[in-house]
Parts: sequence; C-alpha cells; structure tokens
Amino acid sequence: MTGPEALRAFVRSLEARDASPETRRSYERTVAAWLAWAEGHGADWRAPNRPLLRAYLAELTEGHARSSVAQRMAALRSFYRFAARSGITSGDPWGAVATPRLPRRLPRVLEVEQVERLIAVVDEELAGQAQTVREPDLVRALALRDRAIVETAYAAGLRISELAAADLRSLDLRRGELRVLGKGRKERIGLLGRPAREAMGDYLAEGRPVLAARAGVVDPLADNAVFLNHRGLPLGVRGLRYRLDRLCRRAGLPEGVSPHTLRHSFATHLLEGGADLRVVQELLGHESLATTQVYTHVSPTRLRDAYRQAHPRARANG
Repeated sequence: MTGPEALRAFVRSLEARDASPETRRSYERTVAAWLAWAEGHGADWRAPNRPLLRAYLAELTEGHARSSVAQRMAALRSFYRFAARSGITSGDPWGAVATPRLPRRLPRVLEVEQVERLIAVVDEELAGQAQTVREPDLVRALALRDRAIVETAYAAGLRISELAAADLRSLDLRRGELRVLGKGRKERIGLLGRPAREAMGDYLAEGRPVLAARAGVVDPLADNAVFLNHRGLPLGVRGLRYRLDRLCRRAGLPEGVSPHTLRHSFATHLLEGGADLRVVQELLGHESLATTQVYTHVSPTRLRDAYRQAHPRARANG
C-alpha cells in the first residue's frame, strides 16, 4: 500500500471513530506533509530510520512552536499506530522519539466578581433596550440570548463548540440539564443552576421567537438550535466567540480572556467551593483525571489568606 492510500484509510478510520472535522483535517495535513518529506528524501515511510526522524523533527522544531510540534507528533503517532494495527507497517517508528516538553501553564481564570461583572453588562443592555429607537424587540432578544449564553457557559462549563451545537431536544429546563456531545462524540450532562435556568427560560419565551421569526429561509437546523443569530439562523462558533469577546471588552476584563476562560473559571470555582475532583472531571467531560488536575492550582489570593491565617509572623510582617 502506498503512503497516500494508507493516509486515506487512516482518515476513514478517524471518521469511523467520530473524530471532529477539524481533527481529521489537521491529522491529514500533518501526515501528508510527512509522507511528502520522506519521499523527497528518498526514504521508505513504512520504516524510516532514527536519523531521518530526528532530521524531520529538527525542521519542525525550528519552524513551529513546541505546542504545534507536539500536536503534529501526536498525529504521526496516531497514523502509525493505525498502520501497525492494519498490518501496513511493523510498528510505530515515532513512538521512540521524545516529544518536546511543553511548559506547564495554568489556565486563565476569572474571579467570581469578574463573572458577575460580565453578566451585569448584559443586564445593562437589557435595561437600555427600551431607549433603542431602531428595532427595540431585536435588541432585547439579542440581550436575552447573550445572557442565556453567558449563564449557560459558566453554569455548565461548556466549550464554545458545545454551546453552538446546543439542541432544544437535549434541553430539560425543569431538571436544569442540557445534554451535549463533547470531544470524541462523548455525551455528558451539563447542569444549569437557577440563574441559568431563568436566563434560558426568558430567552426561549421572549427572545428566541423574535429571532426565529426573522429567518428568511427554511433551515431545518434552526428549528432545534438553541441559540440563533440576528437573521434567525443557528449561531455558530464564530458568532458566539464574537459576542462573548465583545461582552468581555465591555466588562473591562483583562486582555486575553476568551470564551474558554468561562470553562476554566467554572472548574476552578467548583474546586474552590469544595467539589470533588472526579465530579469536576465528569462535569467537564475529561477522559483522564490528569487533565482535570490542572485546575487544582491554588490562587494567589487563597495562598495569601492561608499564609496569614497559619504563619505566626504573617500578621506582624503585614
């Protein structure tokens, strides 16, 4: 089997495993680039020797960030594991090559007061919509939607892609539950507290019908999409990111705060409130507990408070 044939078979296997379109495209580009490089150097891609692998890794390291190199190597290892299972190769030559060590970075987290400030910005839009001369109903509908987005994202710790894919048929407001499909098509339940249920209820009753009525074309996806844009069509990832970024700027939140910061804040605030790490793992949809453990970092404020309470000379030193 040629390299391109093996690559096509590998991509089909990713589709069968319900890998996301982004993952499939990324892995396909990465493996195709490696196969072309190996061919250009007169090497057999089925059994490349160690010097060849190191030469390719050196090129990657020079031209890309360490995180990007690690992602590319993960794709190559996945490809060769598939090839070995399929009998195309005798093993994974990349398995013995060390991945560049990534710097451990703590996730950016908002304080509870900052989350409340973000929600307050939406409340200000709702309060000011009556003074809007042009299309006040639309302005109110969008503000109701934005509040439901922020409350839901923070209450359930959802990824932005999960917000975009939120489906009315998966929403149970009475129980405060939203079923979502996370990475690897893994289903989990997102829990909605009272503020999120109320915000979602107001949006579904007063906001979504206004947006849905603006659709100029029949879109089957819009019939069940929870969040709609100003044209009555499903609000996608880009639209969600734009709206949340805009609200973050209006709330005066620090530079670099992203929609994913709400998910980080959700996990950190749960742990600071005493939630069990495995419960947080389940709520986030992490397969590995090690992934969730990044949120066990202690905030500087908690460190100072603990120090002042426990150290006999802390108060004396200010």
